[in-house]
Amino acid sequence: MPNRSRPSTTPRIHEIASDLRTRIDGGEFAAGSKLPSTRELTEQYDISAQAIARVVSLLKADGVVEGRQGAGVFVRAWRPLVYRPQSEFRRKPPTVDIFTSLLESEGRDGSQSIEVETQLPSEAVRQRLQLPEGEPVAVRRRTSYVDNQEPFATDDSYVPLKLVEGSEWMTPGSVDRGTNQVLAELGCKLVRALDEMYIRMPRPDEVKRLKLPAGTPIAELISTGHDRNGHPVQVTSCILPGDRHVVVYERVAPGEEGE
Repeated sequence: MPNRSRPSTTPRIHEIASDLRTRIDGGEFAAGSKLPSTRELTEQYDISAQAIARVVSLLKADGVVEGRQGAGVFVRAWRPLVYRPQSEFRRKPPTVDIFTSLLESEGRDGSQSIEVETQLPSEAVRQRLQLPEGEPVAVRRRTSYVDNQEPFATDDSYVPLKLVEGSEWMTPGSVDRGTNQVLAELGCKLVRALDEMYIRMPRPDEVKRLKLPAGTPIAELISTGHDRNGHPVQVTSCILPGDRHVVVYERVAPGEEGE
């Protein structure tokens, strides 16, 4: 007698995952709400509990839902912070840094932890700063926290150590007037930035630092700031989790800035 394997449940699993996504997108399960229990889903879809567990795993991997220990599975809430790279060069009160200005514009609460260290740069940073091999950089590592005090983004800035050694730029913690103003006072005012945007999955260290749920993509914005002479002064790498940010660029036609 031929050995007949049992029909695969894989197509059904993907169908159920797709149906649940549709129900979530349609508002049946609102952001932050709890999904029906495994027992309820097995009854609704007439499939085993093991199969429902695989469905939930697919939804978690896609960043649609998240599990909470002992509480169940919930639709991931999405309240993005609007990140505007062009705001770096807008006029602000002299005692308000970029992060504070961003929070105020969005009506949100938050805080930062900032560490400073010196190191040899990665090859990518070294090339962007046009440094000779072996020249050290100073690094300000910022982790931003918003609303519920979960990590929201990281923002790491690299400058040649020789430019900022002994200055306030090297002070751990927030600098009230902003480190860009400190650079300007050191004769290295940033007047132009070249931005590069990379959309990718996070590395393990980024997952740990930002406490990212499975399936969360990130946008990495690498900005190289130049002075009036066109020399690169600072490279900043911002890691923006895809479930927490919308990146908005404002463009103005040449000659219309005063309109």
